[in-house]
Amino acid sequence: MSFRSIVRDVRDSIGSLSRRRFEGKFSHHDRRNCQSAVFEGEFQASLNQQSPWANLPPELLRDVIQRLEASEGNWPARKHVVACAAVCKSWREMCKEIVKTPEQSGKLTFPISLKQPGPRDAPILCFIKRDRANSTYHLYMGLGSALIVENGKFLLAAKKVRRATSTEYIISMDAEEMSRSSSTYVGKLRSNFLGTKFTIHDSQPPYSGAASSSGRSSKRFYSKKVSPRVPCGNYNIANIAYELNVLGTRGPRRMQCIMHSIPVSAIEAGGSVPTPSEFSNSLEDSFSSLSFRKTTDELMDFSSTSLSEIHVGPIQTKDGPLVLKNKAPRWHEQLQCWCLNFKGRVTVASVKNFQLVAATEPSQPVTQNDHDKVILQFGKIGKDIFTMDYRYPLSVFQSFAICLSSFDTKLACE
Repeated sequence: MSFRSIVRDVRDSIGSLSRRRFEGKFSHHDRRNCQSAVFEGEFQASLNQQSPWANLPPELLRDVIQRLEASEGNWPARKHVVACAAVCKSWREMCKEIVKTPEQSGKLTFPISLKQPGPRDAPILCFIKRDRANSTYHLYMGLGSALIVENGKFLLAAKKVRRATSTEYIISMDAEEMSRSSSTYVGKLRSNFLGTKFTIHDSQPPYSGAASSSGRSSKRFYSKKVSPRVPCGNYNIANIAYELNVLGTRGPRRMQCIMHSIPVSAIEAGGSVPTPSEFSNSLEDSFSSLSFRKTTDELMDFSSTSLSEIHVGPIQTKDGPLVLKNKAPRWHEQLQCWCLNFKGRVTVASVKNFQLVAATEPSQPVTQNDHDKVILQFGKIGKDIFTMDYRYPLSVFQSFAICLSSFDTKLACE
């Protein structure tokens, strides 16, 4: 039997997985097809170990998965790799062994890829579509390097929710289900009243031993809608601050991100970032990792007006957290505006546009090239359409949350 016939027969035998969930071409207006069940068919609860393919010899199975992984490098063809992982438990374990993380391969394959750091060399090119009427934001991975946003691989969605004294952005893997009690909930972004300080909360611990930042999230365990597949945590993984700039007297926006889940050593030679390998699969795992006592959230001083006055708290490692700052734009005399080099990825001037680089101390062993490397860039290319390009050490989820902070109204920064 040829390799292609094996793959074809495997795909045809997965009757329990809807082919609609394997659509790789997405349209912003076709919600029924594109914005439910991200990374389609991802490990359905009933992996059938009785599948006729479950007893395939390990050597042959490894060869099939390796050749498929090498040949199906981009979406939508990459849906076949996900399909193989959904055949049965043995196929799933083999896929997890062969398919590398985004940092190693530069590819997004399974849902957990959204929480793993991006590639070190070239950024992953994405774009965000804003729906003003519904206060929603949809993140897609571009299927090419050109600024064409008609098609893309749906990744995440966010819903803006206004509170009395703050604003929250609920982030989900399903654009049709934006509840915090949903199994597709991955985290949230919360702002202060002025829209100058933000906290990114992850639904699962970013590293071993992380404690939930608030007792409030534990109430979700008593909801009937809680899924046993998602840890219902509330972990503070980052703080974002925009410097107060009333009437724009201090020039362009200045922002700073303190990444509590990423050590500053991550950007040094040989450095690494805590990388989750899978989502929690049971409430038992969630209960063992969460702290139910009330804890004090490590928040920034909302009264400070200068980024230099903001205290950077310690991370639970041997060194401090990574701090990112926006790259200062230069004044263009002929255009009479502030400019940044986005290398063709941003085409419309906007106060929301930014580039983030590492804010390191001179004493740290980081080369000038690494110091100047843009880790995340975000900018406007059309009405309600923005590009988002990110790389290591940030993940898709972290990058999306940071970009959402730029959308929020800032009463004291413009």
